[in-house]
Amino acid sequence: MLMDISSEMVQTLLPLYLVSGLGASAAMVGLIEGLSVAVATVTKFFSGAFSDLTRNRKHLATFGYGLAALSKPLIPLADSLTMVAGAKFLDRVGKGIRGAPRDALIADVTPPEIRGASFGLRKSLDTVGGFVGPLVAIGLMLLTGGSFTTVFWIAVIPAFLAVFLLAAAVREPKAAEEGKRKTGPSLKDIALLTPAIWLVVAVASVLTLARFSEAFLLLRAGDVGFSIAWIPITMVVMHLVYGLAAYPVGILSDRVGRRGLLAVSLVFLVAADLLLATTDSIGLFLVAIVLWGLHMGFSQGILATLVADTAPANLRGSAFGLFNLTTGAAVVVANLAAGLLWDGYGAAATFVMGAIVSTAALLALPLLPRSYRSVPHA
Repeated sequence: MLMDISSEMVQTLLPLYLVSGLGASAAMVGLIEGLSVAVATVTKFFSGAFSDLTRNRKHLATFGYGLAALSKPLIPLADSLTMVAGAKFLDRVGKGIRGAPRDALIADVTPPEIRGASFGLRKSLDTVGGFVGPLVAIGLMLLTGGSFTTVFWIAVIPAFLAVFLLAAAVREPKAAEEGKRKTGPSLKDIALLTPAIWLVVAVASVLTLARFSEAFLLLRAGDVGFSIAWIPITMVVMHLVYGLAAYPVGILSDRVGRRGLLAVSLVFLVAADLLLATTDSIGLFLVAIVLWGLHMGFSQGILATLVADTAPANLRGSAFGLFNLTTGAAVVVANLAAGLLWDGYGAAATFVMGAIVSTAALLALPLLPRSYRSVPHA
């Protein structure tokens, strides 16, 4: 939550800072966002496999959070696109290192019958940061007369608090500690993840192609009439809805299954894209952001739960690494395409394409066999 507060204080303003302060184009914003995701996801793959081999997830997660914290002061110091890209690179390396070990830790300590609730809770707590961070950014922008760098400097504080809390208070679960004394999986085991995991990852990648970076939502907010200081309200609304939905949807997925809820999430995304493509009204724009948040709440925790459902316990880090690698590659493609469409044909083309790909993803969901839909509830 603390790291998300820090990250969202920066990320909700960074696209506007790049465009208005450093002269970047929408395509360049998409490229930086896409490459940042690519760096994070490649790192996640190797970090996840390494956590399986060493059986030490906490140390990797702490190192990753530490790198992300160190990247935060570089943003206000940057005076060029290259420096911003470098800071984003370091931040995303940190995110990549911590992501898979953290998710594997959650799976390690969670009984299967409440796995959906557990990952839903994790997503909800993430979005508390996503809700608070933009609110703080709005307040600081209003108080400082629109000073981007002041907001970026203050964002450093919760980032370092997050690292301290993880290092001081989080403990490796007992089962993982015992596992360190046993022989871990071999590289051959990691390379031969089960077909079930590959199928889940493939469907998740198609779904991820349908959703590009929220940076384009922030750019669209400027188009419909928000002043720069109020543009972060977009992320406040989205994360509020996302956070309120993710935990109850996770609980529901433990009882009724995963696949149907994923289908509902894509219906929300199609509706959001169509509204974003056609409206110039602030009210309808906010309705679209609510729908986008519902899509996130109905999909992100469930996708992580599906990986945990299908991965052997000794390969969970590797499975989450593979999941993040492939979905990250899909995000890179989606972000680059979104930026090029925006520059070449306008915002409407970007969101219409999102609706088309979302519909294609909806058609891919039946590839998930019924046996993956849910874990029996105790």
